[in-house]
Amino acid sequence: MSRREKVSLVLTLSMPAILGQLSTIVMQYIDTMMVGQLGANATASIGLVSTTCWLFGGLSASLGAGFSVLVAQHIGAKEYGKARNVLRQALLVCLSLGVLISLFCVSIHSWWPRALGGTPEVAALSSKYFLVWALTVPVMQLLFLSNSMLRSSGNMKTPMQLGVMMAALDVVFNLLLIPVWGVVGAALATSVAGTITAACSFGYLITRSPELALWGEARRVRGGKECAEGRRDWLRPCRLSFDVPIIRRSLHIGLPMAVEHVVFCGAQIVSTLIVAPLGPVAIAANTIGVVVESLCYMPGYGIGDAATTLIGQSYGARRGDLIRSFSILTVLMGVGVMTLLGVVMYVAAPELMIMMTPDPAVQADGTMALRIEAFAEPMYAASIVVYGVFMGLGDTLVPCIMNLGSIWLVRIPLAALLARTMGLKGVWLAMAIELTVRGIIFLLRLRFKKIKVKKAESPVTLESPDNPESPEHP
Repeated sequence: MSRREKVSLVLTLSMPAILGQLSTIVMQYIDTMMVGQLGANATASIGLVSTTCWLFGGLSASLGAGFSVLVAQHIGAKEYGKARNVLRQALLVCLSLGVLISLFCVSIHSWWPRALGGTPEVAALSSKYFLVWALTVPVMQLLFLSNSMLRSSGNMKTPMQLGVMMAALDVVFNLLLIPVWGVVGAALATSVAGTITAACSFGYLITRSPELALWGEARRVRGGKECAEGRRDWLRPCRLSFDVPIIRRSLHIGLPMAVEHVVFCGAQIVSTLIVAPLGPVAIAANTIGVVVESLCYMPGYGIGDAATTLIGQSYGARRGDLIRSFSILTVLMGVGVMTLLGVVMYVAAPELMIMMTPDPAVQADGTMALRIEAFAEPMYAASIVVYGVFMGLGDTLVPCIMNLGSIWLVRIPLAALLARTMGLKGVWLAMAIELTVRGIIFLLRLRFKKIKVKKAESPVTLESPDNPESPEHP
């Protein structure tokens, strides 16, 4: 591939992923703005359990990422039957875990907000919000898994369209439900929008995806080693059983990520405990600041998704040259985009906070936090995209350790120390320092990492929209 073709392929995969992430940002902004109109207590009630939602919501998603990496590698090697078998195992494992997580969260919803230090008024609202969220965990895990599998196959467009649809549905249901039920209405609106979107995503995955369709007549994949044209596959999706070797390989990739996610979110919960004594205004400003900052880092995660797909398929195709060049291109793109958005966030921080809440005190604290965080965005981008590169290689253990070491050895001690004298400003200053340190160590590891791939007997090209022998999605 020429340099222009590589850049074109990175852009082709990255732009839909970025737009999909932006739709998520829009949904979060609208949720926060509408809840913010209800007062600081309403915003604080969601912020109090938001880190817990990230903890449990991302646990099975992290394990599912291991399956997605295997799917990308099998598709890169044009082993489409093996890719579909990995999908079956992912559905079994992730949905089973999602149900268990849902039951556990329902069992703790009444007392957990009080344990996090919320005032009686805030804890009462937070408990109801957490209950609604907990009941929809399996559905949201299905949505994440379906979109992740589509991205692994190179289909970034469909998840993007579904993300836009979910944001639009969320707006409609927010307008209908928040005036009636307040904070609970916000949770219900997101849950209903997510359920509809999950049904659409999963339906597309198992019936229409050229590489991964499980239901109906399996489509012929041109140029691959497998030709399934004419073979009916009506019953195979129902014949689900655990395949231990596949699950073991996926867990080898996904388990470190799941452990990292649990420990990372544990650190976020500790951060919440550090902020909670500062009062409802600080909690609300911290919550809104995190949402507004997603304007910068969500595009980085979109580029990271593209990096995982490109690197995973390059690895499956045994193309070490493409692995190195795609790594450099995606990292440069991620750093560039998030640096630009960091500048925008610094300049527009006051206006962004005014949009989110009418409370002047919350606006002032949030503006201060965002302007501190803007300086960390370039290195934060580096850590996000480089992590996506390592995921594509199936190398997750060391990056997970690097993430955890950074947050527990740098952010948490600094936040606890600085919060005593600087309040919320100290918490965000600690976060900015830690993200900068994290980006530097990820770049150093990428620079010195030796990537080993077996030499292919004959060149295998990545699927791209310019390749007439590829499936219909790049």
